[in-house]
Amino acid sequence: MIYIQKLRVRPKKTPPYNMCGAQLASMLSCWAATSDFQSQAACKEAAETLFHCMRTTPLPKKLHKPTINYHLARLSKKIQ
Repeated sequence: MIYIQKLRVRPKKTPPYNMCGAQLASMLSCWAATSDFQSQAACKEAAETLFHCMRTTPLPKKLHKPTINYHLARLSKKIQ
């Protein structure tokens, strides 16, 4: 008879996806350098590239949770 006590499988971790991270960093650095928080003069181009990126980039799809832990828990009752 096989005995499995609280067997769990850890899912693979994926790195976070930054959609417009480079454009946001450029706009924030422009704001820090010039204090142009309204983005009307020096930071206008950086703000436009960020807005364009946010409009056109699709949202990442939600990943399905793996069901292996559910099935292991269900089968462990039959194995014991």
